[in-house]
Amino acid sequence: MARVKNENTKKVKVTWKEMKKQSFLMIVSFFIVVYGIIFYYWPLTGWLMAFENYKPKKGIFGSKFVGLDKFKFLFEDAVFIKVIRNTFAMGVINLVSTTIMAVLFAIILNEVRKTWLKKPIQTISYLPHFLSWIVVTGILHDSLSATGIVNDLLLKFGIIKQAINFFAFPKYFWPIVAFAQCWKETGWNAIIYLAAITAIDPALYEAASIDGADRLQKIRYITLPGIKPTFLILLLMNVGNVLNAGFEVQYLLGNGLVQSVSQTIDIYVLKWGISQNDYSLGTAAGLFKSAVSILLIVIANAIAKRYSEQRLF
Repeated sequence: MARVKNENTKKVKVTWKEMKKQSFLMIVSFFIVVYGIIFYYWPLTGWLMAFENYKPKKGIFGSKFVGLDKFKFLFEDAVFIKVIRNTFAMGVINLVSTTIMAVLFAIILNEVRKTWLKKPIQTISYLPHFLSWIVVTGILHDSLSATGIVNDLLLKFGIIKQAINFFAFPKYFWPIVAFAQCWKETGWNAIIYLAAITAIDPALYEAASIDGADRLQKIRYITLPGIKPTFLILLLMNVGNVLNAGFEVQYLLGNGLVQSVSQTIDIYVLKWGISQNDYSLGTAAGLFKSAVSILLIVIANAIAKRYSEQRLF
């Protein structure tokens, strides 16, 4: 018993000794923790508004508690059901398209052997990421307008007989959003896949060459398995962002003609939380989105844990 007590006392002394040695890091860590509590966790008290009939004059702790009434209103609202459908559909389309394009672009760029050609392509592919959505949607609007370059090319090659107003037909809206996401983020998302490809042992490619493997076989049997762990981890992380389908591009490109497919949960929150001054309903919609995102991550992680070695926790 005395031996165990001495060992515990020794561990405590060693801990305090290490903390004194790392005093600077401990002080920095303290301020980071305080910052996180103030700016990340304390604002979560605002979630209480989802269960209240919030009045700005009375504040969060003075407003009337209404329980799940706001959530009941949400799920009885046909518009909100459509909003969930739109958000989930665009989120899945964006996730699949951007992930596939990033992997393909990274593999293709890795196959470019000329450094003088590879570096400019890589640099140019990053640039759209740094453009604001205002600029991107402006380019899209001009390109896809009735007098834009897309209609000009389609008319010139005889694919269509008259110009198409792409923003007047709901069936075109989701593909346009997916294309915008791919164009803007493919180069940036490919960075981590390029890093994963670079980490693959070159000896594997040399051995494959000796065995007579061509480029496609090397990609299939070496490159793809090599980036599989990175792919799975990023996929698990991005599954939680499925309901973050976007706000800017849908808000800026949407109009009355495509409203049935363009509205997302974020736009719904803006409409009710800010425009209609119903902060409780907006908070309830946002809380629902956060809860579903967490649930998706947990489910995806459980599936990955069962069928593979890669998982988040």
